[in-house]
This record gives sequence, structure tokens and C-alpha cells, in this order.
Amino acid sequence: MEPAMGDRNIHTFRILAVIGLVAFISGCAAPGPTDEKDPFEGFNRSMYDFNDMLDRNVLKPVAQGYNYVLPSPVNKSISNAFSNIDDVVVIFNDIMQLKPTQTGSDIGRFLINSTVGIGGLFDVAKEVDLVKHEEDFGQSMGYWGIGNGPYLVLPLLGPMTVRDGIGSGVDAFADPLNYIEPDAALYSVQLLEVVDKRAGLLSATKILKEAALDPYLFVRDAYLQKRRNLVYDGNPPPEDFEEL
Repeated sequence: MEPAMGDRNIHTFRILAVIGLVAFISGCAAPGPTDEKDPFEGFNRSMYDFNDMLDRNVLKPVAQGYNYVLPSPVNKSISNAFSNIDDVVVIFNDIMQLKPTQTGSDIGRFLINSTVGIGGLFDVAKEVDLVKHEEDFGQSMGYWGIGNGPYLVLPLLGPMTVRDGIGSGVDAFADPLNYIEPDAALYSVQLLEVVDKRAGLLSATKILKEAALDPYLFVRDAYLQKRRNLVYDGNPPPEDFEEL
């Protein structure tokens, strides 16, 4: 069976767009003091506003309808199935980060949920203390000492760093979902995954709007802090001593 090359091309474009955008903005950015971690804040804020508008008018209402129509157990099973497929990417990056114990745990988790859990619809592995881990190639590059690069917000793709944008493109080749055929089925599954993830964030969005004086800064700092914690497995060094 031939790989889903259309989807691979989308992820290749993502990598090229991130790199090209950095080069473009670097050449066009006005001189003056900038935030070292967010040198393109003006551009990023405009993209954040665009994504927020799109979310409020399209994605959020669809996600609310999704939660309303689907019974909670069905909703949970769909989320579990996507999480189970994601474990393939996690296992790939466990290996990249030289984590043999976690690799074994995640392989066991995937096998149990794929069989006893009926294709991942039920998280049976959690009941035997095989917990879900979060690993991706952006973290793997961080593990090997590659820095974040500038913070970016891109239309539709949302917040990322240059490192994480490239990492997501690499992860696409390890994601079994990207090999679904025909293309119509692939895009339908990808759309379902996007809506399912957005539905799971509805309560977080409400907290963000109520708690943050500047939602852009809140999202940026939360994203960068989360990514830093993930790279160091929850135990990051003091920032003053971290290599830039």
C-alpha cells in the first residue's frame, strides 16, 4: 500500500513554512529591543488574533455541538482511540531519547490497549499502571541539546517554536493516521481528531478568557514552560544556568 503522500506533503510544507517564515521575518523585522524568546511578537499577535477569531466562529461551536451530540462514553472512547494511535509516535521518540524503561512501558501500553482495549477505545493499560506519556520529536531534539529557536504563531497551526515545528513534521512520518487511504477517509479522520481535541479544551478556554489579562502572553508563556518541562521530564534546571 502506498503512503498517503498528500498528507506527507502537507507536513513537509509545514516544515518549509516555519523555516521560510523565520527567514522572511528576520529580514523584515524592524530594529529595536525585542523579547529574546519572542522576537516576532507583532506578527505572532496578529496570527493569534486570526486563530482566535477562527476558533470562536468555527471550531469552538463545532466542538460544543460535538460534545452535545455524543454521549460522554462515546466521546471518551474516541479520545482514547486517538491517544492509543499517538502512542506509536511516543514510542518512536522514547527510542530517540534513549529511554529503554519507558519504551517498554509504552509498548506494553499500546499492545494492551490495542487488543484488550479494542483498538484503544478503552484505556485498559491505565488500570495496570501503564500511564500515558507525552513525547514528540521536538522534545527529542531538545534532549539532544537543540534549542527552541524563536517562538512563532502560525495561521491554523497555532503556537510553536521553530524546533517544535520541524519536530511535528518528522513525527508525521511515524503517525499511523497519515497512512490511511483513500484521502477522503484520511481527511475525515484528521478532522475528527481536531474537533475531538478542541472539545477536550472547552473548559480550559473558559479559564483562559476569565483569568488572563493578556491571553496572548498567557498562552505563549504557558506553551514555552510546558515544552521546557516536557524536555526535562518535569525537572528542568534553573533558567539562569540553562544553555540558550
